[in-house]
Parts: sequence; structure tokens; C-alpha cells
Amino acid sequence: MTTRPGSLDSPRFPRSSCYHPDWIRSNVSGGAHSLWLTEWLSEVVDLRPGLRVLDLGCGRGASSVFLRREFGVQVWSTDLWFSVDDRAQRIRDAGVEDGVFPIYADARALPFARDFFDVVVSVDSYVYYGTDDLYLGYLARLVKPGGQIGIVGAGVVQETPVDPPPHLRRWWEPSLACLHSPQWWHHHWSRSGIVDVERADAMDEGWRLWLQWQHAVAPGNEPEIQALEADRGRYLGYVRVIARRRHDVELDDPITSVPVVYQRQPLLAGDSPTARRPVTPVPAPEERA
Repeated sequence: MTTRPGSLDSPRFPRSSCYHPDWIRSNVSGGAHSLWLTEWLSEVVDLRPGLRVLDLGCGRGASSVFLRREFGVQVWSTDLWFSVDDRAQRIRDAGVEDGVFPIYADARALPFARDFFDVVVSVDSYVYYGTDDLYLGYLARLVKPGGQIGIVGAGVVQETPVDPPPHLRRWWEPSLACLHSPQWWHHHWSRSGIVDVERADAMDEGWRLWLQWQHAVAPGNEPEIQALEADRGRYLGYVRVIARRRHDVELDDPITSVPVVYQRQPLLAGDSPTARRPVTPVPAPEERA
């Protein structure tokens, strides 16, 4: 399944292997090979020329370029952490500016219309905001009824105990609590009633590809490499979840403000509505007796 340590090729992902390793390295924006994960996700997401795709949390935009080149979709390449100008130049250099549109936006404040997208994908990003119980309802408004939402990224193949296993403790930090299993995601999305989950699974031997990626781009990252070598897929791996927005569910717009009508009322018992009192200390009840 894998090749020599440090290689960015994998027979498991022939499309990704066509891209130059220097280009891949120059687009690193996270802890995973975004093309491998995008290709794995594309195996179970309907991608056809002309469809509108939101690539949410796209980093430097490698996944957006890949989606456009490989499937002919139109991509709204959206990220908060990385410069939109830098991403625009990368998109132009890749020759896909006719169908990849760089957007700078927070995942919780997206500037898109309801039902605008045919598909939403998120590659190694969704865990940073999507564990919120209310987030799926917010995001699903942007995809057409019947459209798909697909996420993929680092995760765990089974939920970790409250205290990380001993072999993971050197690498583990509090923020890694966002890593969840396919079963957790299936329950998390299904209980909303907003989508029908079509697949939630872990990549076969995904930890080996995770380890191969680390050897290729961060060989000095000993804590993570040693954790993967010790774990050998017991917990760590790659996870994907694909769901389809239900036709029979109406989604509310997010609440951004609460309209109120103020009507003046008496402040204290015995006051008239128009009474105005100076701001003076009020004696405690026992002092008034």
C-alpha cells in the first residue's frame, strides 16, 4: 500500500501520484497529505463537471486545485488561516483560475447564499469547528436539498479513553480531543435529523499513510512519528464521513440578533412608569426596619 519512507507516492492514490512532490510540499498547510485525503473522499462523493463545490478550510488550496483539475467542478476555495492573495496566485499558477475562486472567510461566518452549493467538502479541517452540535445545521443550509457534505481527515478508529493511552501521552495535547471515530461522527450527524449519513469509515491501514506523510514533510517530528509507530492503527488513522441533506427538513437561518421592543416600566414598587430616581445606595432590608 505504501512505498519507501519519505515518498509522496502511493499506489492507493494514482491521481495524487501524478502531482509533483515539490508542488505538494509547497502547499503543505496541515498534518495530512491533502491530495490523498481528497482522492479518498472523491471515491464516495458525486463529483461531476460544472457542479458547485465548497472546499471548506482548504488551507493553501491544493485540494481545490485537485478537485477542479480532476473532476471539472467549480470550487469556492475557502479558508481563514491562510492568505487569500497567496492562494489566488497558487490557483493562477496551476491554471485553474477559471473554476477555482479563493475566498477568505471564517467557517462560522460564511458569505454564501442558502442552497448555493451542490457539494460541500472539508479536508482535514472540519474537526476544528464541526464538533459543535449546532454547526451542521448552519452549514447544511448552504448545500441544496439532496446535496452531499463530505469530510475527511485525521481521526481515531475508536474513541480514546478519558486519559490518553500511555503510548500516546508524549504526543497528545488537549486540542486533540477534537479527533473522533467514524461511529462518533455517524451519531453526531444522524441525531440532528438534518442529513442521512451514507458512509462513516476509517481508511484501511491509514496510520501507515499518516506515518509516510510525516516522514516526507516533517521527519523531525519525533513525538508524532513515535506515537504512530507505537499505536500501529489501534487508535490513530484517517476518517471520512459522507451525508446527504434531507429534502423534508426545513433549516432555520442562524440567529445573528434578537429583535426587541423596549417599553419603559417602573423601576421600583410604587413608582410610576416615568419616575426617575438618583443613583444612590439602597439600604439593605434589615437596615430599613
